[in-house]
Amino acid sequence: MKAITLSEFGDENVMTLAEVPDLPAPEGDSIRIKVAAAGVNRADLLQRQGHYPPPAGESDVLGLEVSGTIDALGPDVVGWRVGDEVCALLAGGGYAEYVNVRVGQVLPVPRGVDLVTAAALPEVAATVWSNVVFTADLQPGELLLVHGGSSGIGTMAIQLATALGARVAVTAGSAEKLAACKALGAQILINYREEDFVDAVAAEGGANVILDVMGAKYLSRNIDALAPNGRLVIIGMQGGAKAELDLAKLLAKRAQVTATSLRSRPLAEKAAIVREVRDTVWPLVESGAVRPIVHATYPLAQAADAHRELAASGHIGKVLLTL
Repeated sequence: MKAITLSEFGDENVMTLAEVPDLPAPEGDSIRIKVAAAGVNRADLLQRQGHYPPPAGESDVLGLEVSGTIDALGPDVVGWRVGDEVCALLAGGGYAEYVNVRVGQVLPVPRGVDLVTAAALPEVAATVWSNVVFTADLQPGELLLVHGGSSGIGTMAIQLATALGARVAVTAGSAEKLAACKALGAQILINYREEDFVDAVAAEGGANVILDVMGAKYLSRNIDALAPNGRLVIIGMQGGAKAELDLAKLLAKRAQVTATSLRSRPLAEKAAIVREVRDTVWPLVESGAVRPIVHATYPLAQAADAHRELAASGHIGKVLLTL
């Protein structure tokens, strides 16, 4: 089968579409998917650079989410058939013609969503639900601040929070991106190049929940932006990994800081998240209240161009690879 391979760690040019050994027949409760499309995520760029290795025992091929059709079933799989259209959350292996995945990480393609576009859903839906709803317990009427509101994660967070009755504030770096966020339901629009997000949310009483991809760079300011009893959830380190935390500020606000990842979670936890996504997010997608936002698609052979697109940060929503 064909897959994207890395000649070494480095820039986009280290990726090559090559023939690799075919996958074995799925065992146990695994499913083999013939891939139609794969999502491109920041984690893929980090892995390509050598900064984010896959968990032990997982494929070293890039790619954390796919859509496609079931090609083969392990002997312990029930409830699925060969030919079913699905999408799936992966720990790796998505940039390939086929991928094996445990059944607990597989989702049906939502009604009304085409097979390719469905690849834009698993990672963002699982990340936003598990962090904003499950971990941070966002409530109706509360204010969610999303950094990077026009990203794949951001566009899902805006829609899901709005559907749940929360208010949403976003940061983004251009008027075009902020307009896109407004169209998805964001009410407080902050151009981080021109405005201080702390002042903007302070005027609203502070953010009850902050979903942050920046990490160290924003840590202190995020604490300043929290409302009393606020919850900061850090899911990325685009602004660095190390920062000083003022515990006095945290104590005064009775605030919480949580850092999470999805890829390295135990299989049982991932399966529980996927079940909740199917039960709570999929009906919102099928009703049209939440929709996948796709900025661009590239053929798998042009994975380098897709990575450049994501790295340039001009996109609104997801970037996909198609097969």
